[in-house]
Parts: sequence; C-alpha cells; structure tokens
Amino acid sequence: MIRVENLVKRYDGITASNHLTCRFERGKVTVILGGSGSGKSTLLRQLTGLEKPDEGAVYIDGKDLTTLSRKELFEIRKKMGMLFQGSALFNYMTIFENIAFPLREHTKIADNIIKTIVTMKLEMVGLRGTEHLMPSQLSGGMMKRVGLARAVVMDPTVIFYDEPTSGLDPISTGVIGKLIQDLNKALNITSIVVSHDIDSCFKIADNIILLYYGEIIANGTVDEIRNSTDERVKQFIQGAPEGPIPFARTAKNYLDEILYD
Repeated sequence: MIRVENLVKRYDGITASNHLTCRFERGKVTVILGGSGSGKSTLLRQLTGLEKPDEGAVYIDGKDLTTLSRKELFEIRKKMGMLFQGSALFNYMTIFENIAFPLREHTKIADNIIKTIVTMKLEMVGLRGTEHLMPSQLSGGMMKRVGLARAVVMDPTVIFYDEPTSGLDPISTGVIGKLIQDLNKALNITSIVVSHDIDSCFKIADNIILLYYGEIIANGTVDEIRNSTDERVKQFIQGAPEGPIPFARTAKNYLDEILYD
C-alpha cells in the first residue's frame, strides 16, 4: 500500500528522518513506535504529504507523493483518514456536523444520504444516538471515537492514527484498540498507528517499526520486536531507565543540539 524509500528530512541541522526505508502492507495494522523526538511525527507528516522530504520518496499505490501537484495530492488525500491526537473536533459543531463535514466539503451527496452515512459510522464506533450532542458534552474516549467515525466517513483506503490512546484511561484505551482492529478487518483498510504506548500497540499491531532519533532500529512482527537482541529495543519495550538510550540524551543533550548546533 505504502512504500518509503531512503527518506531524509532535516530541520536546522537536526536529522529527523535518516534514510528511512520501510513498507506498510495493505490491510494490515502497522505501528510506528518511538520515544519523544524519535521522528514519529515527522514520518507521519511525510506519509500524508504534509511535508516533503529533503531526499527519498513516498509511494502510495505506486504514486510518489513528493512529485505530485497540489491538486493531485488533494485527490490522494481523499482516500486517507486521520484520527488526530486531540481528536480535532470542531467545538462549535454538533457530533453529526463534525462527521458530516468531509462529505459536505468533498462530495455532492444529498443530505438524506449523508444522514444515513453518519448514523452508520456512529453505529460502527458504538455512539449511535449522540448526533445532537456537542463535543464538550463527551468524555475523552467518546471524542476519540467520534474522531474515528469522521476518519472513516469517506471510506478511505488508509487511516493514520496519531497517538490514538493518549490521555485515555485503560478501558477507553482498550476500546480504541479494539475499534482499530475491528474497523481494519471490516473495511479492509491499511492502518498506520503512531504511538509510544507499547502495551496497547503490541495488542493491535501486525507489524511494528521502532524509531530511534530518525533511524529505524527494528522492523518486524510483535514477536520479533519482543524477542529482539538489540539492547536499545529491549530497553525501550521494558521502559528501563538504564541502558544504551541515556535519559540525558532525550533531555538536556537533545535540547543543546536544537539550541546551539
């Protein structure tokens, strides 16, 4: 579905993507794991065409996003769904209006059909009957599910999840994880999850890509990652404070690089 080749992205001397090469299989859930500053968000922005790499290519269904015109890129994005970290719902719109927004923006579907589609998508995430509510009336977990309903309303072929379980309680985290799996199977879509939540990701992933400061240090199935002999991988999945990934590197030294390099 998506192929990344030799991707390089730099910001003021800091290499956020260092010659990344990987694949995201059609119909599978691929998780991009990594600590803060590892390059997860940078890779996500390049996969969605929000940023162009300095080098390399991103192919979706054989088309290189880095060479497309603005119009061509917008057409590709109509096949993408996105669940944002903070849900990104419009606070002044009802739940119905939030989910219907992409359909009204990008299609000419009649209102009665839009109503049916929105109801179906809310049913899929277990929130039918909430159409009239405002986002402020929902819990964090419910807002995530509304965001997910909006992400699938255009029947995309690929969905990107940016920290889908961030800030949620364990039960809500489990609900979102199961929804990702169920929707992936029911709709036969490709799911790409960016996260640092190891436990939930191990439950839903078909494949895991582990980043460490712009480089892929592990790429494989859950079992392969769990049984990795790379000390950096072992430290990350165990959450160990001591190891080859020093805490100082993720705090003071990294800030020094940004401020003074």
